[in-house]
Amino acid sequence: MNALLTVERLDVRHGLLPAVREVSLEIGDGETFALVGANGAGKTTLLRAIAGAHPPTAGRIVFGGKDVTRLPAHRRVKLGIALVPEGRRLFPNLTVEENLRVAGAARRTGAWTVDAVLDVFPLLQPLRRRPARTLSGGEQQATAIGRALMTNPRLLLLDEVSLGLAPVVVDGVYRAVSTLAESGTTIVLVEQDVSRALGVANRLACMLEGRVVLEGAPRELTREQVAEAYFGLRRRGATA
Repeated sequence: MNALLTVERLDVRHGLLPAVREVSLEIGDGETFALVGANGAGKTTLLRAIAGAHPPTAGRIVFGGKDVTRLPAHRRVKLGIALVPEGRRLFPNLTVEENLRVAGAARRTGAWTVDAVLDVFPLLQPLRRRPARTLSGGEQQATAIGRALMTNPRLLLLDEVSLGLAPVVVDGVYRAVSTLAESGTTIVLVEQDVSRALGVANRLACMLEGRVVLEGAPRELTREQVAEAYFGLRRRGATA
């Protein structure tokens, strides 16, 4: 599988505090890749660095064969990188359809239109003229993903799509994510819920204290290995 995204020895800081440390990853074209880990592991910071929302202090990001490390976020959108941020960040006074069309202004040429988005998220069809502020959490999350799709991305970055949602709503969101993956969309998914991530990902990486401490295909990893990496149990055992 050809690499669409390559991250090489990336360091990212929050002020003086290291948040991502020497992370190297390769994401294949059409792959669904999950980043898991506890709060503060560096997952969101890594995703924001890939999207151009947080500048790295060292390392390199290559997308579609082009070095984008110093490219601003809006230029990365034009190349095909779309981020669905934690917290969704919709325009609250705009309708669902208006939120989608605003993103479409920066679109690349491609198949994603308002109607195509509503086909993937049919729950939004009767809500298309409702202001975003009146939507439930799940409806807002669907709108946020749809807004990113309107840019016709080659790479979709999803940050904590299940956060704060009821389990039945999360089921619906993940059905849509699976549909996108089956259509060939390349996805990098940040998730704290390991079971959800294992259910959709081709490969998974676990982050701890800013570093990737485990990586592999779900079928190659046991839940015990993932749990040890997630909580740092192996490291604690080694220093005991």
